[in-house]
Amino acid sequence: MKWLSNLILKVSGWKIVGGADLPQKCVICVAPHTSNWDLPLGLIIYSSMGRKASFLIKKEWFFFPMNIIFKSLGGIPVDRSRKTSLTDQMTEIYEKRDSFQLAITPEATRKLNTEWKKGFYFIALAAKVPIVVAAFDYKKKEAIFKTVFYPTGDADADIEVIKSYYKDVTARHPQNFSL
Repeated sequence: MKWLSNLILKVSGWKIVGGADLPQKCVICVAPHTSNWDLPLGLIIYSSMGRKASFLIKKEWFFFPMNIIFKSLGGIPVDRSRKTSLTDQMTEIYEKRDSFQLAITPEATRKLNTEWKKGFYFIALAAKVPIVVAAFDYKKKEAIFKTVFYPTGDADADIEVIKSYYKDVTARHPQNFSL
């Protein structure tokens, strides 16, 4: 699969910047998220690196046969109507595994959202893992692994720092991306 992913990236003109030595356990903060193409692009990019990350997806997508496909790709269904602690569920997974990388889009939607969800941050904080700041720059056709960020516990201040890494990134649909 790695060779096919590399071929797709080469043919499409995308390149990867950074990401050579990512932590075995981390939350990957992926932004901007303005297109349905972000998920397949992310899967191809990560596969080309010889890696596999899990991702959260609405439980409504887990119907036959899509449930088989999404599970094999690393999808974890989320029931947004239930008030169970997703942070606790993810923390438990991090504790049980030697390697677990969870990609989360903090915007939580492809539409314009001026307020990022903080779940990615609280999952990383509770699991005691770093946040990898990753971006899809559609103008440059680059998947950029910008930095490894360690949460301090000051969510508002830390998220502002994380957002600053995206100020020069162009979304597929720029009108739907706001910092």
